[in-house]
Amino acid sequence: MSLLLSHLIIYLLLLTMVTGEILRPRFYSETCPEAESIVRDEMKKAMIREARSVASVMRLQFHDCFVNGCDGSVLLDDTPNMLGEKLSLSNINSLRSFEVVDDIKEALEKACPSTVSCADIVIMASRDAVALTGGPDWEVKLGRKDSLTASQKDSDDIMPSPRANATFLIDLFERFDLSVRDMVALSGSHSIGKGRCFSIMFRLYNQSGSGKPDPALEPVYRKKLNQLCPLGGDENVTGDLDATPRVFDNQYFKDLVSGRGFLNSDQTLYTSRETRGYVKRFSEDQGEFFRAFEEGMVKLGDLQSGRPGEVRLNCRVVNTRHNDVLLGDS
Repeated sequence: MSLLLSHLIIYLLLLTMVTGEILRPRFYSETCPEAESIVRDEMKKAMIREARSVASVMRLQFHDCFVNGCDGSVLLDDTPNMLGEKLSLSNINSLRSFEVVDDIKEALEKACPSTVSCADIVIMASRDAVALTGGPDWEVKLGRKDSLTASQKDSDDIMPSPRANATFLIDLFERFDLSVRDMVALSGSHSIGKGRCFSIMFRLYNQSGSGKPDPALEPVYRKKLNQLCPLGGDENVTGDLDATPRVFDNQYFKDLVSGRGFLNSDQTLYTSRETRGYVKRFSEDQGEFFRAFEEGMVKLGDLQSGRPGEVRLNCRVVNTRHNDVLLGDS
């Protein structure tokens, strides 16, 4: 073996320990060659049952990857010894469609037992959610391990609020080596799906403590939201995140230009000078938005904690042998 090859092997081993698993396309080509087809088929079934579910699954990638990397920790249920991420401030009564991931995992376990990680399922399913609703399709890198734990506190400390402004979002994304362009493009995930009245009540009735609505809201759109989300009404009622909530397109950005962003964290992308240019560009060129979104999703999927992991048999619980270790049993 040459000295150069020896040094390369040592470098790759060190890289794996520092940054996590070495991810690559077609990771399961030999161990589970039908993995990606199985995931897409299950996503198609989920979309037929409930169109909104695919958008909900796509959100899981953001909420998983930002908290200690893409490790499936967001899928874990709470235990007597662990407060997980499902009840964190940004996730409680918000994240949903975990049963879709369960169905995908069940189908994969039948085809290839103990092979495909839940973390990789989230990555594949998120890509498929976009492709199946008219958006871009891209090759995903796979080979992640599933986290042995989850942390509600870590999620609370990192995940942004619907009230977040562009400056906060830019700073947050920069912490993960994601550019302003990445951040604006990834916000375009709100091209599909719905949001709760809970997330916009302050915009409608008390923006920045003023006792008045957000002046950036287009008046006709604001009236529509007032009817959907009246003061004292059910704040779990949902509204469309853009004018074409079942189609992944650049309508989201067109809506922002027109003052029809649902969330404050959406509309701020147009009112802020730092991000307005990207919003306008994506509103005018869907192809450029799609390319930027693909790039951002791949970069987001590369985030890893470097912590030890496993391939869970059930995405909601850590495998028994690791539970025993975590609880101090021998």
